[in-house]
Amino acid sequence: MVNPSSPLARISRVTLERTAPGAKERFQSAVACWPVSGLAPDASRRTHPVSLLPSSGHETPLGSAWAETVDKVNNGLMDIKTFPYFINKKAPVSEVESLLDYEVTFIGSIKENIFTNQIKVVVPVTSLCPCSKKISDYGAHNQRSHVTVTVKTTEFVWIEDIIKLVEENASSELYGLLKRPDEKYVTEKAYDNPKFVEDMVRDIATDLNKDQRIKSYVVESENFESIHNHSAYAMIRSN
Repeated sequence: MVNPSSPLARISRVTLERTAPGAKERFQSAVACWPVSGLAPDASRRTHPVSLLPSSGHETPLGSAWAETVDKVNNGLMDIKTFPYFINKKAPVSEVESLLDYEVTFIGSIKENIFTNQIKVVVPVTSLCPCSKKISDYGAHNQRSHVTVTVKTTEFVWIEDIIKLVEENASSELYGLLKRPDEKYVTEKAYDNPKFVEDMVRDIATDLNKDQRIKSYVVESENFESIHNHSAYAMIRSN
């Protein structure tokens, strides 16, 4: 007689409100999808999927609710999917303030009582084509790009740290609101800092290699080409 493996208990399509921590003692409310799955221990101790959810209230910080879920999951997977994270940014010249949103995902897994945490951040930036700049008498095509960084960490890493690292390695960062002097600044900054899609992922990987908190990473970049009906894509991962 074959003994069946432990069944997987899962709850999905649950949306919870929690407080997300930010750098500089800044907190913001975050609405996150909270699917959780775990192995039911045995037939005598039934695991109801709802019991895998955190019981704390909406004012509880995201990290605390995350820790509570860790204690409940046995050989399972936690995946807080794509909650928007906002940063208040000042325009480079006028210093007008506006919010810019980033997509953030926390992925956690537990196997044999060992917890592994991953952070995934999608950062929108500008990239300008070096080849277009070189062959043109004036101007160069540029486009918005999405850089996706997924890291496994050995200790706490601020979401802002990952975003800053990506934006510093792009042709230019993005802003929610710009006035004309700001548009001139970001246009010229991108022109002076052209990068292919593969340049961005290599440069980001170089900086990630210097960070002792980063255990492993995957860096992806997709350029939504402005003069082609396709996207350019590059990916690099740590060994």
